[in-house]
Amino acid sequence: MLVYNETKKVFLQHVSDNHIEDIIYQRVKDKLNRETGKSEVNSWKASLTQMFFVLNDQWIPDDSCISIEFRIPQTSKRIDFIITWEDDQNRESAIIIELKQWEKAKITDKDWLMVTRFQNGEAEVSHPSYQARSYARLLQNFNETVYQENIQLEPCAYLHNYEEDWIISNDFYLDYITKAPVFLKDDKDKLRAFIKKFVKYGDKKNTMFRIDHGKIKPSKHLADSMASMLKWNQEFVMIDDQKIVYENALALTKKSSPSNKNVLIVEWWPGTGKSVVAINLLVEITKQWYLTQYVTKNSAPRDVYHTKLTGSFRATDVKNMFSGSWSFVNCETNNFDALIVDEAHRLNEKSGMFKNLGENQIMEIIDAAKCSIFFVDEDQKVTLHDIWTKDEIIKRAKKIWANIHQLSLSSQFRCNGSDGYLAWLDDVLQIRETANDELDKHDYDFQIVSDPNKLRDIIFEKNKINNKARLVAGYCRNRNSKKNQQNYDIVLPEYDFNMRWNLAMHWNLRILKPNSVTEIGCIHTCQWLELDYVGVIVGKDLLVRNGKVETHPENRAKTDQSLKWSKKLLLEKPEEAQEIIDRIIKNTYRTLMTRGMKGCYVFFEDKETEEWFKKKIW
Repeated sequence: MLVYNETKKVFLQHVSDNHIEDIIYQRVKDKLNRETGKSEVNSWKASLTQMFFVLNDQWIPDDSCISIEFRIPQTSKRIDFIITWEDDQNRESAIIIELKQWEKAKITDKDWLMVTRFQNGEAEVSHPSYQARSYARLLQNFNETVYQENIQLEPCAYLHNYEEDWIISNDFYLDYITKAPVFLKDDKDKLRAFIKKFVKYGDKKNTMFRIDHGKIKPSKHLADSMASMLKWNQEFVMIDDQKIVYENALALTKKSSPSNKNVLIVEWWPGTGKSVVAINLLVEITKQWYLTQYVTKNSAPRDVYHTKLTGSFRATDVKNMFSGSWSFVNCETNNFDALIVDEAHRLNEKSGMFKNLGENQIMEIIDAAKCSIFFVDEDQKVTLHDIWTKDEIIKRAKKIWANIHQLSLSSQFRCNGSDGYLAWLDDVLQIRETANDELDKHDYDFQIVSDPNKLRDIIFEKNKINNKARLVAGYCRNRNSKKNQQNYDIVLPEYDFNMRWNLAMHWNLRILKPNSVTEIGCIHTCQWLELDYVGVIVGKDLLVRNGKVETHPENRAKTDQSLKWSKKLLLEKPEEAQEIIDRIIKNTYRTLMTRGMKGCYVFFEDKETEEWFKKKIW
């Protein structure tokens, strides 16, 4: 999304009038629906004033365009400063400039990572040249306008407070600085020369507007790229915190040993690219001849990733790179160099069909690996057996004197990169109170559909694009088709609507089978799905009455195991039980409604609930 896009002449005037920070503040508020702290406003003023001095040159055309705080489509990351123009052959081009207030930094031994000081202390961050380069690569790989029209991107970084100390420009980062030059406090003339080398004529084709409205085709989407990753071709761009998690996990794997065990806990939220990080780690750790496995509770994601890696639905040796969370009951201590545990919050306490084997799955994994990497999102716990929290993992790690490390992923890829939609969803489901009590539909394609047949038609049509649209529903209907595939499961007679839950033959690979769009998935088969569009049927286990979101476990299917033992718990500890039930049902719909990267369409069985949700959209 374009926050600020003006000609160079207008930009210089805005800075000269001493109003540029106020203009950016208001446009961020209006377009991104986001309040900005005083420190960020001050940083705009300081950095943009420096850019005024750089651009105040008669040989840089007045009608070249300046874009500020451009949010990269499909992410929540923003590019600080972009100059667009045309070259000698009328080709469109853009210079991407990462602006930093840094004054000092420390080198690390991790690729692309540095340490610098912020207001709350030191932190590990990406090198500014890497940031600029990764943003350019994101646009080149995801934005159809950029790659189809061959728009040239020239990334660089400008640290206008940083005096040369041979840290920021250390030879360790030389390969990357070559691809995205870094300019420091005394390099104003060099940056100006860099810009003038490329900029010849003004931007007559409104380049950034067209990039902003370009189609987003996630060519590096995990489900489309696994086959080439088997050949060690890394095809996913990792930005900022993703790269930090990746490099730290690699570094921990390399230094871990039986006497130096490490546990890395990575908190994540929907759409932050944790699968991109996890699979990159699986590939790279294996490439470096360390023994590792990708671990999940459910077999569905493992089967899909294996199929994508090999290009075959048949089992191969590659399948051994994937494992269930129950596999380590009898594993030898420190057998693995690293174990990558996806959705660790969903692991069970004990293993086996009757959940009576082993000590507990977390302890077994930590014991089996020199380095354990846990991806955790407590807001996606959707059954009573999903017991693990970050604190519980830490408690187990301390028992065996393992070193504990904590990181988080926050860069959004799903839901059109909209933090606003996710915050609104938490608010409207009354999971947590946020400032986003109303949804701006311009942020994300969210629609309420009053007829389930129309919902089905929309998803069918969207699926024709690239087989990445599916229907899902709350688990409020029994699986009548399990014994007889001629039976329907989800029946709404008042709408003449009949569909089946996804069948056993498509259970694990339904995202890959084009004809599975005719079936409906539940939370147990789609929690990990990466879709472009999702259609959600909200059952009567979630109702709104007098402005309060209520959960009704009695309206769930008898065959649903999510709330098994809840009746007993309600008798023993009613308040605690109700809190757990509320969270599970709300988390279920939060998860279902965040599966779609580009859009979510919802049908409510209960009309009072539908009307209440409609009032929360503008």
